[in-house]
Amino acid sequence: MAKKGSAEERDLVHKLWDRHFAAMRAPASGGATKKPLPDVIAGNGKIYLAIEVKTTTKDKIYIDAPQIDALVEFSNIFGATPYLGAKFKHTKWLFLAPEMIQRTKNGNYKVEKAYSLEKALEIDEICGFDRQVKF
Repeated sequence: MAKKGSAEERDLVHKLWDRHFAAMRAPASGGATKKPLPDVIAGNGKIYLAIEVKTTTKDKIYIDAPQIDALVEFSNIFGATPYLGAKFKHTKWLFLAPEMIQRTKNGNYKVEKAYSLEKALEIDEICGFDRQVKF
């Protein structure tokens, strides 16, 4: 499973570079260090992003609260906007700000595919590109 996740992280990094963001997978993310590191960090001199990446073949993703807390902590220190980058099977990348992520009864987080398709931002939106209709 980790192999697939790292491939998805690399895919996201390439998509960010395509939009003129310097982007990289953070080394030692995912609990290998006690420091709060997101999976992907990116910036273009104006917009800075910290992204915790979650991928699944199911319709729901569950996330432990400390992962989102760490994402927010890193983002506050770094000056980045935090996002959960969700990739469900057969969807494009979907991005949710921490306050948009639904909480479970035990205080952790859950992201549902249908909710994400309706509420989440797309990559061009988090990169500052307008999604308005071009005439």
